[in-house]
Amino acid sequence: MSDCGPTEGRARERFNFDESKGGKSLEPAEQIAEAREAVDESFKNRAALSIAFMAMLLAITSLGGGNAAEDMANNNIHASDTWAFYQAKSIRQTSFRIAADGLEADLRSKPGLPPEARDFMQKKMEEYRATAARYEDEPDKDDPKNPLKGEGRKQLTARARDYESRREVAQKQDPNFDFAEALFQIAIVLASVSILASSRPILRVSLVVGGAATLLMLNGYFLFLPNLL
Repeated sequence: MSDCGPTEGRARERFNFDESKGGKSLEPAEQIAEAREAVDESFKNRAALSIAFMAMLLAITSLGGGNAAEDMANNNIHASDTWAFYQAKSIRQTSFRIAADGLEADLRSKPGLPPEARDFMQKKMEEYRATAARYEDEPDKDDPKNPLKGEGRKQLTARARDYESRREVAQKQDPNFDFAEALFQIAIVLASVSILASSRPILRVSLVVGGAATLLMLNGYFLFLPNLL
């Protein structure tokens, strides 16, 4: 048997077959390379998962933005139509009041009218004033306690203002969704670049941008800060 020192023995052991594993042990450089590959693969998987999650949030944001824009347009149309109906009611109400006042003036200025004519004019005057009063307050017959239902000027005013209030809410929601959608798109692009460049700082920036977009999206749905934008 040849003599060998402890250093030479360790060097030989480095290149021995590993009987328990049935293979040759790796050199440190190869071990480091494999470790780096494992870390890079883990990083890419996390980045890809982040992209998928932000893409999902982007879809939710787009849905909210579309609904807000639609609510804005629809409520604006309903408010305009309701106010137009209100104006028509006001014109008709004024016409009936003027007619009733004219009949009352004729009754007072013509005391010598036949009783039949006076009764007819009196009846018409009362009908005109009753119609004018009905135009002012005419609740819905099926739901008289609901202030938003009915055809009177009082109900039309409440309904038009309700549409305007909904329109204003949608107007406050819409910019939150717009900015959130843009930020999500930027965050997804940055996350994709981080995979290509294997850059963790870029991924961190992407996550920060995505976090800001998420807050804007939540504010768009719930309006925690109505006057944020």
